[in-house]
Amino acid sequence: MTPTRPRTLVAVAIVCALVAWLVIRARFADAPQLPWTAAPALVLLALVEAMTGRNYRAKIQGRRDDKPLAPIGVARAAALAKASSLGGAVFAGLAGGALIYTLRYTNLPVARHDAVATGITLAAALILIGCALYLEHCCRTPSGNERDGDHRED
Repeated sequence: MTPTRPRTLVAVAIVCALVAWLVIRARFADAPQLPWTAAPALVLLALVEAMTGRNYRAKIQGRRDDKPLAPIGVARAAALAKASSLGGAVFAGLAGGALIYTLRYTNLPVARHDAVATGITLAAALILIGCALYLEHCCRTPSGNERDGDHRED
């Protein structure tokens, strides 16, 4: 499994933003208010991934004397991180596209509510992407110098 490429996440977000902008542009008058409920779920997932990454990194580097990690568990965490970063990019793109459209109409109460909801969702999605990339980084096997605790500067 290869590390997640930031350009892949950016491409997914741009495509989703374009789709969201086009759909909202065509159907904004008929659409209900956009919900804000995705943001807490995204932030909660991000916090869990950040704490998992911190714990896994400490165990992999040998700083904790707990029971060693099962390799399959680390692989599953890395797969979760890849999926979460991609899902976060989708949410960020959808929220970004909606935010771009609604910012022009903030004088209307419905559009103002939608702009705030999509702005909060966009921020939560970006937090999720960051935490997912951190977890993915923490699941990597350390190099020989990091594993032995020898941090020589060359």
